[in-house]
Amino acid sequence: MFGYFERLVDPYTPYEETDTPPTRLAPFLWDYTRPFHRIFAVTAGLSTIVAFIEVALIGYLGRLVDLLDKDPSIFWADHGVELIAMAVFFLTLRPVIQTAHTALLNQSIMPNLTALGRWRAHRQIMRQSIGWFENDFAGRIANRVMQTPNAVASVMNQFFEAVAFAAAYLIGAFILLADADLRLVLPLLAWFIPYLFLLRWVIRRIKPASQASSDARSVVTGRIVDGYTNIHAVKMFAHHDAELTYAKGAIEVSRTTLMREMRLYTIMDLALVFLNGVLVVGVVGWALSLWLGGLASVGVVASAAALVLRLNGMSGWIMWAVSQLFQELGVVAEGLETIGQPVTLTDAPGAVPLQVTSGQIEVTALSHHYGKAKGGLDQISLSIPAGQKVGLVGASGAGKSTLIKLLLRFYDAEGGTICVDGQDIAGVTQGSLRQAIGMVQQDSALLHRSVRENILYGAPTASDAAMIAAARQAQAHDFIKVLADAEGRSGYDVRVGERGVKLSGGQRQRVALARVILKDAPILLLDEATSALDSEVEAAIQDTLETLMQGKTVIAIAHRLSTIARMDRIVVMDDGRIIEDGTHDELLALNGRYARFWARQSGGFLGDDT
Repeated sequence: MFGYFERLVDPYTPYEETDTPPTRLAPFLWDYTRPFHRIFAVTAGLSTIVAFIEVALIGYLGRLVDLLDKDPSIFWADHGVELIAMAVFFLTLRPVIQTAHTALLNQSIMPNLTALGRWRAHRQIMRQSIGWFENDFAGRIANRVMQTPNAVASVMNQFFEAVAFAAAYLIGAFILLADADLRLVLPLLAWFIPYLFLLRWVIRRIKPASQASSDARSVVTGRIVDGYTNIHAVKMFAHHDAELTYAKGAIEVSRTTLMREMRLYTIMDLALVFLNGVLVVGVVGWALSLWLGGLASVGVVASAAALVLRLNGMSGWIMWAVSQLFQELGVVAEGLETIGQPVTLTDAPGAVPLQVTSGQIEVTALSHHYGKAKGGLDQISLSIPAGQKVGLVGASGAGKSTLIKLLLRFYDAEGGTICVDGQDIAGVTQGSLRQAIGMVQQDSALLHRSVRENILYGAPTASDAAMIAAARQAQAHDFIKVLADAEGRSGYDVRVGERGVKLSGGQRQRVALARVILKDAPILLLDEATSALDSEVEAAIQDTLETLMQGKTVIAIAHRLSTIARMDRIVVMDDGRIIEDGTHDELLALNGRYARFWARQSGGFLGDDT
């Protein structure tokens, strides 16, 4: 039975992705819950039936009380069949309806809607650009991806389990009392109208209060995760107390916002106690007065009393459920601030895969200032023939890394073009562009997975033999085969920890290099590729890099000029412009900026002082 209901909706069903997801609450909920619309309709119908059954049973209780006033000797003969039918209904049909209703909520909707929301939210977030991620906390993004879909599922659960049920129950209560005596509806109305005003008062205040609390919780999560992620820096600079103070500030803001939110619930409870007193006294008192006047039977009094006592218990639950519903809507609204952001770095309409024939790179009038007045690149043009190895030199902030990021299309250039083999990279798919480029960075963070999975990230379909060959070429195989962890894993199965923290800097760099070797892309980018290595390993790796660079177009950034000097060509950058271009010997003969770098280098490194 469970499996049937759990398979009614596939949370991973194909859907049309959009670069501009809904940012308003109602369209977002409608779009995200689209695969569940039929299930929602059935659940709403069952909620109504369950509520009407509950009211009908109370009405039947009144009838039963009146029937008991008859002669016991003829009671069973007159009403035995009726009682047997009610017993059968209680034991068969009612449990079936109730079970179907509960199973739809608990098996079909809650787990699948949460999974669908998280899957689609994660897919949407993963399509965002590098720049988008750089403007937010990873912890806060992850928190919103996790809690927003869960809040959507809670909204739907509260709606069907409380709101739809309560609405049907109240309608049934009005019908039951009106059928017994129309005047009994008056005290119910005297309670219901103020109850609606109280509900409206709570709803108008609970949503912004809940959103403020959710925002505050996200800030707490972001600060705590930021500290955990950078725990090495925290310990290194002995900022334990400062980090606690930093987190405490966010926790205190979260506490005060939550206190303001909880005040609303306290006011709601106090008002509800008074209103429920009016309900019980009004309906039961009126029913008793009608009975005293001979205008109502004992059964009417019994059913009216049972009904209002049930409403007395339900009213608090309804109010709480509705407020929780709007609280969760506040969480969803807060999550939309992240999930609902448009994807701005997209493939052009009709984008085609990049076809690399030789690896020639042509940069024309390229400008990018990150939306600022200065910085980045300013009108640079650069032609790199296929197979040429180019070194980029310049002080920090000269624009070297910006050029690399634009070549990878981590950002869209504000002006100019970059072409690979005559194809403007703005017109090709991002995936195919990055598949054609291998990159080794100064800080090569690894995934919190096994060594094997990290190396195979460069070519997921590669064989183990090819993976080990790449590790050998990167001088990594010898240290990998002796690795072991506390879980009993060894060698290539050892997990490297978050960002590879369980490995030394040199070990991480060699694993990252093995990943790029395995990828074997026609264009190679080296950004301080050997900076984390000791001299002995670096010497071995340099030979590996020489082999790796054969037949590839290479752009290398390094502060070790001895490394750059071996390149076919050296481009010197300053303040976002190319100021010198030539071979090592040509630039030394020019006696310009590069020659001064070479003369002033200390221990083979390029200093920032120009």
